[in-house]
Amino acid sequence: MTRMKSKWLILFMVFSLFLVACGGGSDEAVEEVEAVEEPAETLDSPATTAAAAEPEADPMGICLVLDIGGLGDLSFNDLAYAGYEKAVADFGMNGTFLEPDGGGENRGELLELCAEAGNDLIIGNGFLFDASMNEVAPKFPDTNFAITDGVAEPGNVRGMLFNHAEGSFLAGVAAALKTQTNNVGFLGGVDFPLIHEFEQGFIAGVQAVNPDIVIQIGYATVAPDFGGFNDQVKGKEIALAQYEAGADIIYHAAGGTGTGMFEAAKEVSESTGSKVWGIGVDFDQYYQVGNALPELQEYILSSMVKAVDVSIYNAAKATMEGTFTGGASVDNLATGGIYLSYSGGYIDDIKDTIESYKEKIMSGEIVPPSARP
Repeated sequence: MTRMKSKWLILFMVFSLFLVACGGGSDEAVEEVEAVEEPAETLDSPATTAAAAEPEADPMGICLVLDIGGLGDLSFNDLAYAGYEKAVADFGMNGTFLEPDGGGENRGELLELCAEAGNDLIIGNGFLFDASMNEVAPKFPDTNFAITDGVAEPGNVRGMLFNHAEGSFLAGVAAALKTQTNNVGFLGGVDFPLIHEFEQGFIAGVQAVNPDIVIQIGYATVAPDFGGFNDQVKGKEIALAQYEAGADIIYHAAGGTGTGMFEAAKEVSESTGSKVWGIGVDFDQYYQVGNALPELQEYILSSMVKAVDVSIYNAAKATMEGTFTGGASVDNLATGGIYLSYSGGYIDDIKDTIESYKEKIMSGEIVPPSARP
C-alpha cells in the first residue's frame, strides 16, 4: 500500500513540474524530476546484475545394514558401526543404519530399502549378505555396495576380506608364550569354514611355539544355525568347561558370544585364585568390552583386531571421491588391516617374539593355514 501511495505522489509531482515547464520554467526542474524517478523505479525492480545462487548439492548417503546380534555386540557389528559413524562425521554424509530380524531373514529387503532411498553406498556387514547382494545389487547398477567378510558377483559390489589366519596365528603365539598350564582353548561362534580360518591359524601359532601344548576346541552352534554369534550364555558355558579342563587362556572368534568367555574368566579367576585369560577378536576388546564392562577388562590378555571400521571408512571415502571399485580386496598383517593388540600391557614382555613371527609371515617364510586339513 505504501509503494502505491509513493507512485501516485511522484506522478503528481511530475505532472505539476511538467505544467511549470510548459509555463516557461528552467531546465533544472526537469533534471530534478529525473533524480526523483530513478529511485522509484529501483524500489519496484529487482537487481539484474547479481548472478543467481547455485543450488547446493544433496549430501551423499551411506546405509549400513548390521548382521544378527545388532548394535551393542561389543565386537563385529559395533566395529562396523564405528567406521560408518566416522564416515558420516568426516564426509558430511547422510547416514542410515538398520538391523535385521533375529534370524537375519530380511537382509535382502533391508538392502533394497537402502537402495530405493537413494543411498550412494550400501554396506552389508557379514558374509551372510552375499546371496542378498547377488540379488539386489544388479537392480541398482549406479549404486555402490560393499560386504564385509564376503564376496558377490555384481561389479558394483566390493568384497572386503581379511586374512584371519595370519592374525590368529599371532594370537596362538601369544597364548603359547603366556600359558602356565600348557593348555589353551579356542571358542568359535559357528562351526563352518570362515571360523575355521581363526581356528586353524590359532592352532598353528600355538604349535609353532610348543607342539606339546593341549588345545581345546569348542563351538556354540553348527551352521546353518548362526545364533552362535550372539549367545553369551553358551559362550560362558563352553569357556567354563575349558577352564575347568585346564585351559588358562582361551581365544574366541564368536562375536557377542565371546563376552560370556570373559565373564567365565573373571568367575574362574576369582573362585580359584589362579588368573585365567581371554583373547578377544575383531575390536580391540580391552577397550570395547572393558569400557562397557570394566569389571572384565583385567581378564582380556589381547585381541586379534581386524579393521572392519577402516575398510568401511575407505569404501565411503572412495564413494565420495568417485574412485570406488568393485571386486575383492584382502587386508592382512602387511596392510595393517589385521594386527594383534598390545592394549593393557599384558603381552609387552613377549612383544619381540610376536613381532619376529609377524615378520616371518609378511615375508612369506610362514604361511598360516586357513582351512582344516
